[in-house]
Formats: sequence, structure tokens, C-alpha cells
Amino acid sequence: MVRARAAVADSAAAPIEATGGGSAGESAADWRHYDELELTPLLAAALDAFYEHGFHGTSVRDIVRRVGQTVPSLYYHHDSKEGAFAALLDLGTGEAVWRVQAAAADAGAPREQLVNVVEAVVLHMTHRTRLAALDLELRHLSPESRKRYAARRKEIETVLTGIIERGASEGVFTAAHPEETVRAVLGMCQSIARWYQPGGPLRPEELAERYVDLTLRTVGAKPVKRKR
Repeated sequence: MVRARAAVADSAAAPIEATGGGSAGESAADWRHYDELELTPLLAAALDAFYEHGFHGTSVRDIVRRVGQTVPSLYYHHDSKEGAFAALLDLGTGEAVWRVQAAAADAGAPREQLVNVVEAVVLHMTHRTRLAALDLELRHLSPESRKRYAARRKEIETVLTGIIERGASEGVFTAAHPEETVRAVLGMCQSIARWYQPGGPLRPEELAERYVDLTLRTVGAKPVKRKR
């Protein structure tokens, strides 16, 4: 299970520790499994507030009022509103990275790796929609916090770029510009957080299947054959 340990993240510079997801000894198959996200009351309130009103529209008083705590309690654990935001962003991006890496390791050939990784990204966007939506507010972060997020995103881009480059070299894909292709695929997947609503007409697995098809077509591979 993924937990946000706010007690050890008392500033924007301190990364949130994710347990149960990317810890040593986890099975690669676990990248498809999602438990309910457990956060401290302050971080849960902050996540709801940021999702509903955005970073700029959320005040520290709004966050603490939701859980009946005082303003100093947030400053004690997270230093500032940005500190709480960065803690949530660290949690979300950290989980996304380990799931993508596990998904890639769960397959051998480039095509199957690409299918797994795109599925992992879409499942993250749909199961962790509120965390994923924080990407839309990155402009409010300090340069240091943005740099840390960029490093996490780069890890995912590196995995995908390597898969597409290998597939192109083996003649499995026809993508002539792997890096630009990766940016296009990730941009397409990240946009899910703008509109996806849990409980809507498409289950996460169904949406992942559609985005896998779109990605395979983008790289010049045949779409997944579905059972009739």
C-alpha cells in the first residue's frame, strides 16, 4: 500500500517516502495493482483542495480548516503550502516511475514493453487522477522543486525512448524521431488527468487499451488484436 509519511517530509525539499509500491522485493506484476491511497489528514485535505481550486486558489487556512487543525500544524510538517504541494507531487511521480520501470521489466520484446509502459502510465492517470492533475499546476513551484519533478519525468522518458529506439532498430517500429514520439505519447496520456472521472463510462483498463492502440499506431506498429 502507498503511504505518504508527512512526518519525515517537513519541507519542500524532503521527498515523500512511498512504501508498498517500489520497495525491494516487490513482484513486477504488482505494477497493475492499486490499493487505496493513504495520506495523512493534512495531505489528504491539501490534495482535495488543490484538485478543486488549484494551487493559487487554495490557502493554507482552507487546507487546515478541512481537518480541524491550525495553520502552524501545516508549517510544522511541510514548511509552506508549496511544501505540501511538493510532497504530494513527489509521492505521485515516485509511484509513476516505479510502475513504469516495473512494467518495462515485465516484458522482453520492445512491442510488449511499450504496451506495458503505456498501460502503466494510463492506469496511474486513472487510479491516481488527483495526484496526476497536480502536473497542471507546476508553474507555481519553485525552480528547485520543478527541477526535481523534471528529473522524475526524465526517468520515464528515458525508459520509453530506449524502448522505441530498440524497436525502431529491430524494425518493429517505424518512428523516425523517438524522443519527439515519446513527448507526444506522454503528453497524450497526461491529458487524461484533465477530464477523467472515476466511475465514468470507461474503466481504467478499457481506457488503457485504447491508449495502447493509439500509441502503437503512432510508432508504426500493428494495434493489439482483441478477442471477439
